[in-house]
Amino acid sequence: MEKRISQKMEGLGTRRSVIREIFEYGNRRKAEIGAERVFDFSLGNPSVPAPPVVNETLAALLAEREPAALHGYTTAAGDMGVRRAIAAYLEKTHGAAADPALIYLTVGAAAALTITLSAVLPDGGEGEVLLLAPFFPEYRVFAEQAGGRVRVLPLREPDFSIDPAALRAALNEHTAAVIVNSPNNPVGSVLTEGNLREAADVLREAEAAYGHPIYLVADEPYRELVYGDAVVPFIPNLYQDTIVCYSFSKSLSLPGERIGYIFVSPEAAFAREVYAAVMGAGRALGFVCAPALFQYMIPACLGQTADLTVYRENRDLLYSSLTEMGYTCVKPDGAFYLFVKAPGGDAGAFCKLAQRHELLLVPSDDFGYPGYLRISYCVATDMIRRALPAFRAAMNDYEKEER
Repeated sequence: MEKRISQKMEGLGTRRSVIREIFEYGNRRKAEIGAERVFDFSLGNPSVPAPPVVNETLAALLAEREPAALHGYTTAAGDMGVRRAIAAYLEKTHGAAADPALIYLTVGAAAALTITLSAVLPDGGEGEVLLLAPFFPEYRVFAEQAGGRVRVLPLREPDFSIDPAALRAALNEHTAAVIVNSPNNPVGSVLTEGNLREAADVLREAEAAYGHPIYLVADEPYRELVYGDAVVPFIPNLYQDTIVCYSFSKSLSLPGERIGYIFVSPEAAFAREVYAAVMGAGRALGFVCAPALFQYMIPACLGQTADLTVYRENRDLLYSSLTEMGYTCVKPDGAFYLFVKAPGGDAGAFCKLAQRHELLLVPSDDFGYPGYLRISYCVATDMIRRALPAFRAAMNDYEKEER
């Protein structure tokens, strides 16, 4: 009998992302030898509890509202009262124009990105999406599924900023969107206002030259996760043609609840038409009516975060310990990832070596930037302490094999 299914989708289902593959390997090893003996730094799965306001709000909603109203469908784009609250928060916090009629509630940032790319990529497969490397690997999947072609632009070391000249060279008449992720996964770097202004100038030049908008898609699940004096600029204030894809997964430690939103800047070119395309893409993809209970939770939780001091402690412990051992690390200003140069330059080989010590790290190749290791430190601080001998042993093994 002839098999008639999507080979593309079968391939995606058969080969999970490298992050998920390592995470599942870790689950198997934990079952075999005990969770306390496996040091899993693969997945960006927050370990810090949600702030008290989350459970308090959910409890109040469950006690006070009728089940039919609480658990029923909202409008496809999300409850208007919630959208008004988000718009008011954006205006108050960032001084940005915001229209609740241009906000679309989503099942997390993944749905937000998938919908947005499907909305802004022109029909016919001619549109390109520019990815700034290193980037979250699923960006490529989302862009290609939306019918776009992917072009990759490496960020500039050592600060992982945007090189304006390289950006200018990477743009062309087919560029429909550029995805910006700051704070960045996997680096933890934060793009400065000055650097974003430089990039915005280049994008406006390209728009004028090619005669169509180039939308900046700001993927912002880590917006609030910053340390010290780091500031995350609100990109719609710097570049009009911006669409923000936001998730509460990281700020509120709610990754499994899948709640976020799309914000189309009212100042963006064809903002109403873009939003109509967002509505259409949500409809076509089946991403309508995000989970109602968690929609209603949002107004009370805007601007709140989990306890970020734990991530700061983890960052400082891991960064200082690994640099002392001889690893070369990029010190992150945000998010909860440490980007480490792979000893010897082959990230895949070093990750295999680290697995001898039950140390699970993610090679950076699928992030579009080979030669690094991504370490997700949103884990229990005690696990980091217990893992330090394994990091030292892995480095010792590498040095012995090099001699």
